[in-house]
Amino acid sequence: MHKYELGLILHPHMEEEAVKAEHDLILELITRFGGTVEKVDNWGKRKLAYEINKLTEGHYCFIYIDAPPSLPKEIEDRIRIRENIIRFMMIRRDDIVKAAKKA
Repeated sequence: MHKYELGLILHPHMEEEAVKAEHDLILELITRFGGTVEKVDNWGKRKLAYEINKLTEGHYCFIYIDAPPSLPKEIEDRIRIRENIIRFMMIRRDDIVKAAKKA
């Protein structure tokens, strides 16, 4: 099992209920493919660093996961087709922790 961090930016015109439903869908996918959610950090609507598809804001959410190595591909394949997710990134946190301990 590895530790991952999934960062999501959702479309800014979504209602709070739709944002919650999208988060729940992602959490359900994580558990379906053998991962466990350690923490969900919902930042709410924030200004984007740069314009994406003429959008200047988005709903930010970070999900910390403990999962097998096969999970990132499964999650990314399913997130990629979601229309309400304008950007996402999954990184492996194990590498960050190890690098910090060496320094």
